[in-house]
Amino acid sequence: MSARIDEQGRPEPPANGDEWDTLTGFLDYQRATLAWKTAGLDAEQLRQALCPTTMTLGGLLKHMALVEDVWFHRYLRNAPRHEPWASVDWKATPDWDWESASDDRPEDLRGLWQQATERSREAAAAAYEAGGLDHRAARAWPDGQAPSLRWIFTHMIEEYARHNGHADLLREAVDGGVGE
Repeated sequence: MSARIDEQGRPEPPANGDEWDTLTGFLDYQRATLAWKTAGLDAEQLRQALCPTTMTLGGLLKHMALVEDVWFHRYLRNAPRHEPWASVDWKATPDWDWESASDDRPEDLRGLWQQATERSREAAAAAYEAGGLDHRAARAWPDGQAPSLRWIFTHMIEEYARHNGHADLLREAVDGGVGE
């Protein structure tokens, strides 16, 4: 059975799914919420900040592309950073993802994020096939622990939920777009 799509184009998480379907359903719902909150905006609107923050919707898209790659590419697969992240001096510019977004075109920001989410879906599916939700990330934290795929999904749902709250406020300030 395919997911029900709501009026904003978001797939509803299954009400009675197993653990995998529930986690992937909620994460895809949060991803689709970010897509909805940033859809149809031009470069100027994606750059607009809400005082007193410097956070922008464009920065949010780029930040979430980074977060997707960090957890599903760098940690889960222990893969090296790829561009645009690999050439960044993160010590000198720890907020590069947020700050550099104002120089990017809307279609590039959306494309970067969409490509990251597709890579994440592929990596998550492969890890799930290999070991289920207990599958451990190939890259460990500094303390030697490696998070499970379950932990990564739960963290990503939290990350999207938190930032989608920011997106609500920013979108309303940009063009009055409200909902949910």
